Amino acid sequence: MESEKTKMLTGKPYKAFGEELLNERQAAKELVFDFNHYRPSELTKRNYVIKKLLGKTHENFFIEPPFRCDYGYNIEIGDHFYSNYNLIILDCAKVTIGHHVLIGPNVALYTAGHPLHHEKRNEEYEYALPITIGNNVWIGGNTVINPGISIGDNTVVGSGSVVTKDLPANVIAVGNPCKVLRAITDADKPYCYKGQKFE
Repeated sequence: MESEKTKMLTGKPYKAFGEELLNERQAAKELVFDFNHYRPSELTKRNYVIKKLLGKTHENFFIEPPFRCDYGYNIEIGDHFYSNYNLIILDCAKVTIGHHVLIGPNVALYTAGHPLHHEKRNEEYEYALPITIGNNVWIGGNTVINPGISIGDNTVVGSGSVVTKDLPANVIAVGNPCKVLRAITDADKPYCYKGQKFE
């Protein structure tokens, strides 16, 4: 018989409040608590906790506290990763983040979902679908990324977006629900913001 953890990790309906998964979430909360309460000068200690908590890290990363996650071991971040304050990752399924990714404040990545029918929700069933974010992606503040989403390389997601469908590479996407606004091209390279050129 499959454990609830195995069901969770393979995308099947599962119950999250069994002893194994509950204990794993509690262990992650202990590490998250430590991370969020170190002093700003204790960066080495904070980074040690993140390396212990997450499934995979690279040499260069910076996560502004506070940070929240469910398990930690389902999260992989690429090299030169940066997230601003209040990143929440519900990592009941795998969350894979590429290299040179920037995440604004108050961003939420949700792999977790619940059945539509109330009777099954009341039976405490959940499901989880993976999230994949490519290389060189910038996610603006207050964005929500829903279960099962993939975001292609070099894409920019505008602040306040709710991402409900996959986004291709090399686009600007924004809105609720998030939609592609236009492609990013080499014509954008000389500009920093709204016609402001780099000197």
